[in-house]
Amino acid sequence: MSNKHEDDAALAADKQRLIREGELLRIKVVHSKALVGQALQPDALMHGAVDHAVALAQARLGGLLQPGGGGLLGGLNLKSLRSLLPYALTVGSFIARKRLIKPVLVLTAVAGAGVAWLMRHQRSE
Repeated sequence: MSNKHEDDAALAADKQRLIREGELLRIKVVHSKALVGQALQPDALMHGAVDHAVALAQARLGGLLQPGGGGLLGGLNLKSLRSLLPYALTVGSFIARKRLIKPVLVLTAVAGAGVAWLMRHQRSE
């Protein structure tokens, strides 16, 4: 008789364990659905795409810069400049097709002034 009581207790414990595992599984499914829903929002998709593009650009252009070069572009050599030329032509073609030459020139002038100011500021320190 004691053996039957122990079997019933073991079955009840197994049943409670299975119920808890089922609850945990349902919670995980709901959480996963929420994560997927959040990841499919337009701002999250755009953020992921921008992060991916930046990482890709860093990986592609990172190998072109050689360590030990001095100055802003001191690490670039003729070989790396030749490998950058197709990218520069693609960007230049896009700018010309979209008629963005004047805005790009203004942006370049502002960026150049900012770099000059930063270089002058670093020398004074």
